[in-house]
Amino acid sequence: MSKPTVGFVGVGLMGHGMAKNLVSKGWPLVVLGHRKREPVEHLKSLGAREAATPRELAAQCEIVHLCVTGSPQVEATLRGPDGLLAGAAPGTVIIDCSTSNPVSTLALAEEAKARGVHFVDAPLSRTPKEAEAGTLDTMVGAEPEVFARIEPVLRAWAGNVVHLGPVGLGHKMKLINNFVAMGYAALFSEALAIARKSGLTVEQFHSVIGSGRMRSPFYDTFMQWTLAGDENAHRFTIANAHKDMRYLAAMANEAGAVNLLQPQVKNMFAAMQAAGQGERFVPMLADFIAGLNGLAPAGSKE
Repeated sequence: MSKPTVGFVGVGLMGHGMAKNLVSKGWPLVVLGHRKREPVEHLKSLGAREAATPRELAAQCEIVHLCVTGSPQVEATLRGPDGLLAGAAPGTVIIDCSTSNPVSTLALAEEAKARGVHFVDAPLSRTPKEAEAGTLDTMVGAEPEVFARIEPVLRAWAGNVVHLGPVGLGHKMKLINNFVAMGYAALFSEALAIARKSGLTVEQFHSVIGSGRMRSPFYDTFMQWTLAGDENAHRFTIANAHKDMRYLAAMANEAGAVNLLQPQVKNMFAAMQAAGQGERFVPMLADFIAGLNGLAPAGSKE
């Protein structure tokens, strides 16, 4: 059987690798043009076609991926006369791989359903390195028959695919996942500052935490900035982290959950973004917290 044509909106840090895996593995691919031409041109060199608008892209595709910043961008891409919904035929599946607000996700799913279109959430875990390798994790909210249809496409770019249940559960679980991750980032940053204020070095900190039970894949990528100055090991921006923590706060409020710790984590990223450092990457939170303590950047040998 021939493979369905797949669309991709958002070929940035994560989306480029995902789209590359799709076209390289034989899926006919249409990408949305963008002012950053390098990833688009690279995908076209592999055989992808380019569309000028979301509507034009949707009209050519049976399955469409979205990998954009958040809910405002997802909503703008779907709605309006040039949006995906305007061009999508009944039966089209739109997969939102962004980290989005579940309230928005459920509303968009209803709008899509009214047009005979399936809207599902499949947010991502891991980094651009795994996106390039085709080994991302994804957590999926979709009806069983829709999931069965899109699973082969997801496995073209994901090494671990977890179907959680109906639409919305993927984005809810993603926010929980990111709360745990950003909580670790906040904890490591503050622990490093306290250690250094108390006379311990970064190397001494790492010699214990990095060889004990607290070590994890997240710790390994987070610490590469402090230990080796590697800014590419964990390329997730402070602005994105702050956005995700705002979404989680809204989700907790909607659920009536008591969340004592999460506002503190959110505010660490809020403070760094307010200081004009929103485009720096999450491991650099250690530098920001060090500065609040009158210390040189965490990776400094001074």
